[in-house]
Amino acid sequence: KIGFDKSAIADHTLYILNHEAKKFLKEEGNPQWQSGYPNVETITADIKDGAAWVLIVDQKIAGYTAITDGPDPNYKQIDGKWKNDLDPYVAIHRVAISDEYRGMHLASYLMSSLISMHYAEGIRNYRVDTFRTNDVVRHIVEDAGFVKRGNIKNMDPIDPYRVAFELNL
Repeated sequence: KIGFDKSAIADHTLYILNHEAKKFLKEEGNPQWQSGYPNVETITADIKDGAAWVLIVDQKIAGYTAITDGPDPNYKQIDGKWKNDLDPYVAIHRVAISDEYRGMHLASYLMSSLISMHYAEGIRNYRVDTFRTNDVVRHIVEDAGFVKRGNIKNMDPIDPYRVAFELNL
């Protein structure tokens, strides 16, 4: 059984999952998340802000993400152009899948579930960003119908540039 739920408690599994995702990225030669972010404080803030969501498989946490309602300050300036900069959107951040479930296409399921859930609430616009070298996430979001709109910049000390994607339904 697969489900999706808001996380209201700081389950230790979330921190382990975060560590596994960082390790996976490093092993893939991807510098994303290698500067200490996201960390325990990030996840704790996500939970406190009501942005933390978990993917549940057979009653075990298999994935994590943070969903924020726009406007997201990271998306204010873009080297490119958003197709829809007027209507509400949600931003999808920090998608991570547990080592135990990696390779089962659950990140795609997670993305589809997020979009469906917010679509039912009347949201038609979605944004996500990733490192320029994160081919795995780029593939997942492009398969979900997201379109590259340009590059944004944040405060990451390794590489502040991110490829920004948008989905308009």
